[in-house]
Amino acid sequence: MRLIKNIFITISVVILISQSVFCGSNSTYKFLRNDVSARAAALGGSFLTTTNDPNTIFYNPSALASINQRQVSIGYFNHLLDINSGHLSYSDRVEGFGFIGAGIIYTHYGDFEMRNELGYKEGNFSAGDFAVSAAYADQLIENVTYGASIKFIYSTIASYNSYGVATDFGVTYTAIPDRFHVAASLLNLGTQLKPYINTKEKLPLDLKIGASLKPEHLPLRINISFNKLLDYQNNFSSRFRSFTFGGEFTLTQNVQFRFGYNNENRKDLKIDKSAGLAGFSIGGGFLYEVYKIDYAFNSMGKIGGLHRITVGILL
Repeated sequence: MRLIKNIFITISVVILISQSVFCGSNSTYKFLRNDVSARAAALGGSFLTTTNDPNTIFYNPSALASINQRQVSIGYFNHLLDINSGHLSYSDRVEGFGFIGAGIIYTHYGDFEMRNELGYKEGNFSAGDFAVSAAYADQLIENVTYGASIKFIYSTIASYNSYGVATDFGVTYTAIPDRFHVAASLLNLGTQLKPYINTKEKLPLDLKIGASLKPEHLPLRINISFNKLLDYQNNFSSRFRSFTFGGEFTLTQNVQFRFGYNNENRKDLKIDKSAGLAGFSIGGGFLYEVYKIDYAFNSMGKIGGLHRITVGILL
């Protein structure tokens, strides 16, 4: 328990220091903060302490140390308007070395009309983002795993392009095996190597802390995560506005039901005085032989909703 106390003391100090150091939250490559897989989206993005899933590389690389066999995950979904995105991830355990992972995410924002200063059309242009990651994880001491990843980021808008590099770090503490986990991750620590024109922009640096609990004699795992803890806020308590919550019921050995809630999305998607079901999500998972099929629906209130499907393969 002393280790948990020390972890949270360290995180609290970082947050307090960042209150004065990080004077703004404007950044580029914001697609790096989007949920990636259907399982993560169904849980509202509360994914720090999830185990045995290759997509943890995008949330907390230390969780790769829970992989029990080689896996591949593929996902694609249509966002609102003409936006679409997808991912590909891989994880494996290398005997005598540790756990490795790799991942690719992309977002394409569709095609747009290009017009000159007089308003005349001069053709079309498109915009997109892309990132590729490689990660390593292993056990640090008993009940504690660590992980780190490095990623290359590329973005293009019409004839302009930009690229950068970043690293992610994570640590997971297993307080009670298979029942209670605590985790923290620092994501997108890096720099923009080439700006779109002349001015370099910051990356969306993100500190997350989270925990998961499986009540005894109940086939349910509850996750909670506090995100964007380094973003500037008017006061300290507002830093915890961006929290997510999720639950995963194991109905049978091969079937799971999931639900989630994203507090920031609910606040931001409120129209007039009503938010509807914005911020809430549901989904499920099904395992058939070596194939894992996950589905998620994320409500955006009056704006609509997002459907996602992810296919995993156990190799």
